[in-house]
Amino acid sequence: MRGQESGGILEGVRVLDFGRYIAGPYCAALLGDLGAEVIRIERRDGSEDRFVQPIVPEAGPGEGGEGAMFLQMNRNKRGLTLDPMTETGRGIVRRLAATADVVVANLPPSTLKAMGLDYESLTAVKPDIILTTVSAFGHGGPYSERTGFDGVAQSMVGAAYLTGHPDEPVKSYAPWVDFGTASLSAFGTLAALMERQKSGKGQVVEGSLLSTALAYFNFHLIEQELRKTNRVAIGNRSPYAGPADIVRTKDGWILVQVIGMPLFKRWARLMGEDHWLTDPRFKDDLSRGDHGEILSERTQRWAETRTTEEALAELEAARIPAGPVYSPQQALEDRHIQEMGYLKPLPFPGLPGPAPVMETPLRFSRTPASLRERAPLLGEHTDAILGELGYTTEEIESFRSEGVI
Repeated sequence: MRGQESGGILEGVRVLDFGRYIAGPYCAALLGDLGAEVIRIERRDGSEDRFVQPIVPEAGPGEGGEGAMFLQMNRNKRGLTLDPMTETGRGIVRRLAATADVVVANLPPSTLKAMGLDYESLTAVKPDIILTTVSAFGHGGPYSERTGFDGVAQSMVGAAYLTGHPDEPVKSYAPWVDFGTASLSAFGTLAALMERQKSGKGQVVEGSLLSTALAYFNFHLIEQELRKTNRVAIGNRSPYAGPADIVRTKDGWILVQVIGMPLFKRWARLMGEDHWLTDPRFKDDLSRGDHGEILSERTQRWAETRTTEEALAELEAARIPAGPVYSPQQALEDRHIQEMGYLKPLPFPGLPGPAPVMETPLRFSRTPASLRERAPLLGEHTDAILGELGYTTEEIESFRSEGVI
């Protein structure tokens, strides 16, 4: 397989990315960061996720109309446009699949079959291929054919119910289910590639939004099943320890998290409340969680007499975990985030400046992952990829005139 010139862990592995939005594309992006050659396949007029949160509203493809999500999810990929619902398009899919090691697709089973991307069709042309699929609910149960997004999964496992306040469930603004599913799918794909080295066989790696949400929220469900606590949302305060809450300072907000007796001792001394160390209401984490409103109120009275900088300095001196509650702009300006070089500036045609794309959130000492290329323009590499597959210039032009690419 022809890999990108990265020297990465997955150099020589070719991935076909038929994903949409986050779960599929970010899985493929992580594989690309590790050195795999990733080909992003989308509709001729651009996939819907290309234009979510556009940087330059009402601009077209390549003019700044691409969205922030697309810029992050599709770094390190080559771009191919294709209509696989046509017979000619399915022929191109078969030729592509014959050169690939992995296919990533977060599409329903019926759509996969119609596009020739079901495992049976793929193994007919590449017996050892790995198919990584992502669905909303997994296959086999009564919800198998339902569609869903991140927020649906957050809501169905109890996460939204326990976030916010009793009269208003709140889903997380960050799509943690999508990113978790993408990361777990990349993990599963790597495991399948390792196993293939031993057996010579491919397999299907199946992730789902619901299974990820259940995994990440599982310990709350364990507690509910075994203790029947019937917890309700209590804002930012933790029911399991304390003080663990967001409190206001003179000029902003901070989050303070005290878990375990050693931290609670340091907090009590900082607050001047040493006598609380023998108070039975605060004897352990669970008790402190049950009486967390008292601990949050005391932390609030302490914090509101200090600036954010002053409060964080005292908490750090006491070695108590705490941090500022930033706006997105403040996060961009944070000194540590900047000096660590987490956000890589990737230029893209039509944008007012480089996009600050987060690097792979793991660092390797010897075989580093890397962000080498910006997201592709719509169909940017179509001709080159089809030429590599053996199609002639005339055939490629014919495909274009027929509306296949």
